[in-house]
Amino acid sequence: MHAGNFSIANDLLLLCLTGALGLALGSLRIKGFSLGIAGVLFSGLFFGQLGLSISPQIAHFIREFGLILFVYTIGLQVGPGFFSSLKHRGLLLNLLATAIVLLGTSLVIFTFYSLRFDIGEITGIFSGATTNTPSLGAAQEAIQRSPTAQNSTPPALAYAICYPFGVLGILLSMLILKRVGKKEISAEEQKFLEEQEKENPPVSDLTLLVTNPNVVGKNLDELPGMSNSGIVISRLRREGQIRVARPDDRFQVGDVILAIGPSAALESLRIIVGTPVPDDLRSSAPGVSVRRIIVTRREAIGQTLQNLGLELKYQVTFTRLLRGEVELPAPTRLRLHAGDILTVVGSEADLDQVARELGNSMQDLNLPRVIPIFAGIVLGILLGSIPIVIPGLPSPLKLGNAGGPLIAAILLSHFARIGPFVWYLPLNANFLLREIGIVLFLSVVGINSGTQIGSVLTSGQGILWLATGVLVTILPLILVGSFAMFFLKVNFLTILGLLAGSTTDPPALAFANSLTKTAAPSLAYSTVYPLTMLLRVLFAQILVIFLT
Repeated sequence: MHAGNFSIANDLLLLCLTGALGLALGSLRIKGFSLGIAGVLFSGLFFGQLGLSISPQIAHFIREFGLILFVYTIGLQVGPGFFSSLKHRGLLLNLLATAIVLLGTSLVIFTFYSLRFDIGEITGIFSGATTNTPSLGAAQEAIQRSPTAQNSTPPALAYAICYPFGVLGILLSMLILKRVGKKEISAEEQKFLEEQEKENPPVSDLTLLVTNPNVVGKNLDELPGMSNSGIVISRLRREGQIRVARPDDRFQVGDVILAIGPSAALESLRIIVGTPVPDDLRSSAPGVSVRRIIVTRREAIGQTLQNLGLELKYQVTFTRLLRGEVELPAPTRLRLHAGDILTVVGSEADLDQVARELGNSMQDLNLPRVIPIFAGIVLGILLGSIPIVIPGLPSPLKLGNAGGPLIAAILLSHFARIGPFVWYLPLNANFLLREIGIVLFLSVVGINSGTQIGSVLTSGQGILWLATGVLVTILPLILVGSFAMFFLKVNFLTILGLLAGSTTDPPALAFANSLTKTAAPSLAYSTVYPLTMLLRVLFAQILVIFLT
């Protein structure tokens, strides 16, 4: 075996050993606490302290490639819901999360000048105290590009010191707010359920006999206030014959219709149209079936039901759309995403045709589309290399290999499909690539930084990092959490998700979910997670540019 090949084999052996032992270490739970993916960093620090190393060229490539894989797959996951999270109540939660990030950044800048940390130390504290690994990658990359910062302390050292209390500090902040606010979980659960029903009324159905002569000759869209009501008419009985309702059907006195939509909108329809009747148009409709169809066909992804025109082409009606865990009346103007599940009413023959038009293939859904992955990464790298001039900054900002692929993935997955490319990655494939990416990145970072961890722990500098990290972790969460709870009257369970999401910390979310049977923490977490992740990646680079 050639010496070069032997060196590569040794490097790969060390990388795989670091990753395997680190993942095993991260999976250990002590009283509910675990290091999670950060265990890989500690494994790398251990091997680095033993004097083991990876050749610089291979280390640089593996670190950058791992980071790109990690942030790109995160962007693909959060992209479809990113812009919708900035609307309505999500706007308030994202403003609160932004305030937490800004407060933490301000504290970091203050301690940088008052305690005279170098840029590597302060960015490591910034990332470790908030348990945000992508921001560590962004800081590492920005430091490598800065001639004045390259000789600073490796950020991974301060990150490793601050990370464990970062996790514990978030949980402690939650418990402090619960005690200070004197919150009873059962009461907060009831309030949350009432809020959810008001903001997202459940989809129900109503059978009506048309008795109002004023609606004769009109279809649903022509009734006052019904055009954007979310109501769908799925079945129509006329002269004893039950069939699928058509968009161009016009009401006649004596018609019996089955309407599906939000309860309040159905009540408005009742007032306008006629009288509720107990007739069951579902079971007594010969030849009419209901089927749940999954959107998987490339040509349907990114289109709207209105553009596809399937209700006019076939004798079918779309009644519901299930995206993730959210069920909606099937809106005709909503762009379809891969994996959307549509409830369709029609004859078996027409349903078969619609299924072919939409795909309805679990095999296609679970098959990774590899070309868009590489094409998206190329676009992300190109985006990250564009210099952005920001007034007040001494040098142009580049999104780099951390920010570029992240933003590219968010934008591409939001549009679902562009030309022949479908920007959808099955969840299991996404998770696999993400784990491989972050394990590669943390392994290299840990091994390269491990030679200095011993001196840091014995010099007392680590204690100063830890104390600063405690301040950066707890103070923003307590201040913003208290403001949201006492002044804005935000539900406490939602605040728990806000705190976990603003630090992008899955263990904190798991702890919050263990306190309640509702989905309140998870909903708030998923609402603020995309913007928070983006801000922390960008702010890590801004700190390097602004403070060096």
